Parts: sequence; C-alpha cells; structure tokens
Amino acid sequence: MRILLFCISLFLLSSVFGQETSQWRGPLRDGVFPENGLLKKWPDAGPKLVLEIPGIGKGYSEPVVYKDIIYITGIKKDTMDMISAYDLKGKLIWEKVYGHAWANSFPDTRCTPTLQNDKVYLIGGMGTVCCLDAKNGEILWSQDAHNQFSGEYHRWGVAESVLLTDQAAIYVTGGEKASVVAYDKITGKLLWIAKSLGGSRAYASPSLIERNDLKIILAQTAKDLIGINALNGEILWNFNLLQFHKGESGNGANTNTPVYHNGEIFVTSGYDHPATMFSLSEDGHSVSLKWKNDTMDTHHGGVVLVDGNIYGTNWQSNAKGQWVSLDWNTGKTNWVKDWFTKGSIIAADGLLYCYEEKSGNVALVQPDVADFKIISTFKVEAGEGPYWAHPAIYNGLLYLRHGNILLIYNIKA
Repeated sequence: MRILLFCISLFLLSSVFGQETSQWRGPLRDGVFPENGLLKKWPDAGPKLVLEIPGIGKGYSEPVVYKDIIYITGIKKDTMDMISAYDLKGKLIWEKVYGHAWANSFPDTRCTPTLQNDKVYLIGGMGTVCCLDAKNGEILWSQDAHNQFSGEYHRWGVAESVLLTDQAAIYVTGGEKASVVAYDKITGKLLWIAKSLGGSRAYASPSLIERNDLKIILAQTAKDLIGINALNGEILWNFNLLQFHKGESGNGANTNTPVYHNGEIFVTSGYDHPATMFSLSEDGHSVSLKWKNDTMDTHHGGVVLVDGNIYGTNWQSNAKGQWVSLDWNTGKTNWVKDWFTKGSIIAADGLLYCYEEKSGNVALVQPDVADFKIISTFKVEAGEGPYWAHPAIYNGLLYLRHGNILLIYNIKA
C-alpha cells in the first residue's frame, strides 16, 4: 500500500509540471523513478541483458524513454552533438545534429533530452537551445542562447539539460547580462530574462518546484542558488553558495540538481563543499540555511531522498569517493562506506541503484540508516571511458550507458 500511494503521489506531482514528460533523472529531476514490481534481488550474474545498442555516440548523458522510443545524445562524428531515436528493439528511427559539442576537455555530450508533447528539447555543448519534432527529428526552433546573452562558461562548459515550465524552455546563461533566460517552448520566442547576479554558469540542471501555488525555478550559477518566479523571471531570492567553497579546486562548480521536499531544498557539490539544507518560506519569497554537513559533497552523481534519508557519495578527489547517507531533517551523518569509488545513484520501488564510475560496478542496495546494505551486484564490461552517465528505469527496464554503448536490463519481478 505504501508503494502504491507513493507512485500515485509522484504521478500527481509530476502532472503539475506537464503530463507525459521524460527528462533528466526522472519526473521530478530528483532521481526517483515511479516504478513498482521490480526485482528485489538479482541473479548472481546480474539481471538479464535484453538489448545492447552500440554506436550511440560518445556521451555522458542519460537515456530517456518517451512513448516507447529511446532518445539519447552522443558525438557520432566530427565535433557535433547528435540525438538519436531508437525503438525498443534497438532499430534506429532517426538521428539529428543539433549543435556543436563542447570544444575543450571532455567534449562528450552531456545534455539529456527533455521530451513533452511530442517535442524534444536540447542544449548543445556550446550553448545552443533547440526544439525538435520527436517523431522525425525536424528542428522546430533553435536559439544561440549562449552568444545571445554573452553567457559565461565555467571550466568544463555546458552540462545542462533543458527544464520545461508551463510555457517555457529554461536555460542558465551566467555572465553579466543574465542569469537565466526563458524561451517559449512552442515558438522559441524569448519570454523573459532573469537579471544577472554575477558569476559564470555552473554545471547543474535547474529544477521546477511548487510552494503554495507559486511555481519556482531552482537554478545555480557558480556563485548562487537562485529562486525564480517561473511565470515572469522575477528573482525571488538568492543565496551565495560560493562562500562555502574554500578548497583549492572546484570553486563555483555547483554540480547537482537540487532536491526539494516539503518546503526544504537540499544542495550538494564536490570539492569539499559542505552539503546545505535550506528552508523555503511559506510564500516562496525567501530561504534560510537550516543546516550544513561537511561529510557529503557529491561530485556529479546526484543524490536521492528515500524514507527521510539522503543517499549519495562524497568527493575525496576527482577519481575517488565514498558512499554516504544523511538524515534529511537534521543533517546528521548516518554512515560513510567504501565501495569501489563514487558514482551515480537513483531509486525505484523502494531500492537504490548505484553505478560506480571507475570500473562500472552496479549495486542494488536496501536503504538503511545503519549501513550500506548491498543486495546484489554485477559489472558493466562493454563500452569505454568513465562511467559517468546516470542510470534510468522505464517500464521495468534498467538503462545503463557506458560511452558509445547503451545496455538495457530486465529488472521486472
């Protein structure tokens, strides 16, 4: 009954922000996928591999499934970002170049497609925002958003996925002309500009929340966490995160989409930055710092909230980290555990799915305040490069990307 009520609640919440939307880290961008009836333990060799799609292009982006079509981005040739659409048997339906890939280190595509109302929304590695027809890949509109607003890159460029509101496609510019801009999601016409607060863009994708009927965009630049009125671009509040970035590296590298629950906002990034929890006022017009935690500084693998506790990783270096759990309400550290190294995490049907980034080990984990309770594991051998793409779950199938290959596993009970 608890699982059924959770799934119904999640569906109703996601409907607020647009029905039939597939996007980065699930319906609410919080890493929780509304699935049930999944395996509670895997076979010794791992769940059954049902489909392998090679040649998807080099990338770190997450696959999404919309109306039984798989959409994924990658660099297939030259220096161009490309999106490909596959059916559930792995047959290529169409592919389309939509922008230039990031031109410097780690150019592999980062943008996860956002799909709604038979349209695909994308951000190219150099800051192009565009909308495509989901059925055939035709470009419906495209804006050179980065150059239009003299956006300012952080060290590793653009790693953002388009956020949709009722009317708009959202893009974080950074720089001195704007902090965030909104384009009409149907026509591509500029709707509003959120004023600049200074500082470059960060890496985290924004999210959309609702507080007492006020829809708020949570965006991050290299300096601030910003709350923006989704209707008109008014900045409701901002909080300086840079003040906590005291280390020698990673200053301004805000990396993870915030997690929102019951009037509170959780933010974390790597590089010894403390995790922070903010209380949002009833009217949504201000925030206050509730607590800080110096143990969890998730690099870029995301976190999930399950049964009042946060699960993710810490950062010991760019190549090393541990798995961590915190109490949502108090910020108290539940545990810190070694398991290979840091990585990405999602949740579904009451369990955690962990994908470590160095060797491709995958774990099914029971959420617990006392320990990192691994139920089952297996290892992804195919593909090359770091295992940075976040997992995804759709209709009882687990989607794991490793560079140029997509692996799909049956995890239905």
